[in-house]
Amino acid sequence: MHYKRNSIDNAMQLKLYQRMLKPRLIEERMLLLLRQGKISKWFSGIGQEAISIGVTSALTEEEYILPMHRNLGVFTARDIPLHRLFSQWQGKAGGFTKGRDRSFHFGTQEYKIVGMISHLGPQMGVANGIALADMIQGIKKVTAVFTGEGGTSEGDFHEALNLASVWDLPVLFCIENNGYALSTATNEQYKCKDLVDRAVGYGMESHILDGNNVLEVFTKVDEICKSVRKNPRPILLEFKTFRMRGHEEASGTKYVPKELLDTWEKKDPLLNYENFLLDEEIISTAEIESLKNDIYAEIDFNLKKAFEEMPIESDALKELNDLYAQFNYKEAAPNSEKAKIRLVDAVSEGLRQSMEKHKELVVMGQDIADYGGVFKVTEGFLEQFGRDRIRNTPICESILVSMAMGLSIKGVKSVVEMQFADFVSTGFNPIVNYLAKIHYRWGQNADVVIRMPCGAGVGAGPFHSQTNEAWFTKTPGLKVVYPAFPYDAKGLLVTAINDPNPVMFFEHKALYRSIYQEVPTSYYTLPLGQAALLRQGENITIVTYGMGVHWALETLDANPDIHADLIDLRTLQPLDTEAIYRSVRKTGKLIILQEDSLFGGVASDISALVMENCFQYLDAPVKRVASIETPIPFAKNLENIYLPKVRFATELLTLLKY
Repeated sequence: MHYKRNSIDNAMQLKLYQRMLKPRLIEERMLLLLRQGKISKWFSGIGQEAISIGVTSALTEEEYILPMHRNLGVFTARDIPLHRLFSQWQGKAGGFTKGRDRSFHFGTQEYKIVGMISHLGPQMGVANGIALADMIQGIKKVTAVFTGEGGTSEGDFHEALNLASVWDLPVLFCIENNGYALSTATNEQYKCKDLVDRAVGYGMESHILDGNNVLEVFTKVDEICKSVRKNPRPILLEFKTFRMRGHEEASGTKYVPKELLDTWEKKDPLLNYENFLLDEEIISTAEIESLKNDIYAEIDFNLKKAFEEMPIESDALKELNDLYAQFNYKEAAPNSEKAKIRLVDAVSEGLRQSMEKHKELVVMGQDIADYGGVFKVTEGFLEQFGRDRIRNTPICESILVSMAMGLSIKGVKSVVEMQFADFVSTGFNPIVNYLAKIHYRWGQNADVVIRMPCGAGVGAGPFHSQTNEAWFTKTPGLKVVYPAFPYDAKGLLVTAINDPNPVMFFEHKALYRSIYQEVPTSYYTLPLGQAALLRQGENITIVTYGMGVHWALETLDANPDIHADLIDLRTLQPLDTEAIYRSVRKTGKLIILQEDSLFGGVASDISALVMENCFQYLDAPVKRVASIETPIPFAKNLENIYLPKVRFATELLTLLKY
């Protein structure tokens, strides 16, 4: 291996060696502890230390790094106390996730590190979001994100590179090409000669580096970082290296030809660099032994500290309390001036006034800028707030959600518009696996609202008509809002944006321009988790939300002899169970109406909750009414068969007679 000192002084060369040596010695100890059953799993980065150390050493301490499993050197080079790392790997309280996640699945704002999730791809978008926040705030920084060559096959990788290039985001996309994605060799993963060949298609600068040569890595990345800080742009870096051990220790390396292992063993980044330093008389064997002894002592001291820490203790209440970031709701009372507006106008007004209040709030989505969005919610926003905050995007729902997560890590609120709620399926992974889980995992909030134009009744067919709230009410960590009236839509959207937690905000398309209401012109809030009692009666309780509210109102208006409590849930998570129980205890009968298909919907959970908590008050079985178990058809007469509007009136009358 050929080393070029360039202008790197002896002190820095020694620092690079020390930084490589520490993770190697830690790893060797961890492998021993793994065999002894004292840790549960290990992803070895032996043979790849030069990449982590070279890249981390080229960044400033205030620049974010988003590492992977095999980047222990990132954590140690940022001087994270070893006892905290060791506690993390043992699932103890001294770690970073309170025992809720393992190994390197954590982040820390203190050390500007954001650990990966097992789904890999979203990490790229999070890096984009961090870089976007820096750019909007006028901060000249670089963000570095790691992936393996296996992760480059994911769609998120391509979405992230494309958008980073279009927006000139200062991100270093670092590919550790170590030969295998678990056991899948590179010739089964991609056809191009080098992964950096893909950069041409994105109009992006790229470089191939010897990932086992720490001086080459540090020198080139340092040069690139200085350039990117002056001239923000994304860079694709491919580090050629090799994984000397299994994907994780249990999987082994039997699938790797022995001659390949032998070849790469000779390229060991630590031993080769050590020999270079000895030859250059920058270090002596005595100094190496002394350095190793110091590191061993540090490891032993911190292992003892971590092992002596008691197993973590908790209870269900503590766990539930950590699901969401704390939100102290503050009421903003409306003014007395009102205007009769549509639901779509109320959403637009709430979003506009929120952007005026939160000066860094960013809105992202397809066609939302010059065009004003397909439903014209953001019409005129571009002229008022500018392109930094009203960001037109390519079709890339997945990476948009991840970018919103990155913005939140930098303290920037965002609203992501799904052009149609149906399209959220392509962004499903980062919503349910990143936004929903991140606060519970390591205390980082996801300050994101995702707007979801939804619903049938407009003849839009199977891909533009779903009301898919149940996909998200099932997922702990998300809040779900579904207003039926303009007044509620505006106040609840404002609160959702104020809330530092991820909120799925459903807006029924068929209600956008059909429902008018007198709405205060000023900025105001409404609390999440409070249902509205729209009608009062003794005969029966009707629980519904969204379009179901208007179907129920029509049915009651057509049957004035029915005296019902009509509850509009307004928010589905948190759910106002007490309002439901209070009404059922009074009426003794409950019918639940939802537009979604029946099985697995919100109505099923409400029914179960009432059966468990109000059974003694019931005079009849709880009845659920919903759409039939098919996709949503296009033709009007078929859509009418699908939807439960007509069936609801029949079922309501039948239940009243029970």
